[in-house]
Amino acid sequence: MEETTADAPGRIPVEIVELVASPVHAYEGRPADGPRADPEDPRKDRVEVRAGLGVVGDRYFQHAAHRRASVTLLSGEALDAVAAELGAPPFDPVLARRTVVLRGAAVDALAGSGAEFTLDSGDGPVRFRAHRAAHPCRWMDVVLAPGAFKALRGHGGVRCEPLSDGVLRRGAAILTVPADLADLVAPAAQV
Repeated sequence: MEETTADAPGRIPVEIVELVASPVHAYEGRPADGPRADPEDPRKDRVEVRAGLGVVGDRYFQHAAHRRASVTLLSGEALDAVAAELGAPPFDPVLARRTVVLRGAAVDALAGSGAEFTLDSGDGPVRFRAHRAAHPCRWMDVVLAPGAFKALRGHGGVRCEPLSDGVLRRGAAILTVPADLADLVAPAAQV
């Protein structure tokens, strides 16, 4: 992974705090019935991304209906802000069920932009295209805290299409976005 400087437009040092991949959709059915059990821990130290297909081992991998939304990014700071707003303890970011939870960038600013960006956690950059916002569902009131569904509107992350194969790992990473979006995504633009 290349070193970055604060004055490099579009290059934002971030930390990938969680990677989530699960073969099941845990939040199906009625929230009052509780989530489905995962056959394995959805929290991963590394994930393999495949262009146009998603994350190997994830429930959306190779599903045509989810090709443009097979990977979701969420800002850990957005979760922190919602927990503080609701007077709740910090949330376990895995419960949001987003593929990549990172700190250091306001990824919601990418939603709807159609922008290409990369995320490099040390094994080379993985290219993505940002598509629509990843809207929260009512399950957030059950698994995070009452009121989280409404509070996360506009802060639920961004759905992305992988454009290249690669590996993402938890830890330090570089998010590279188009220069014209850098001011919106950089840390000063956080929730």
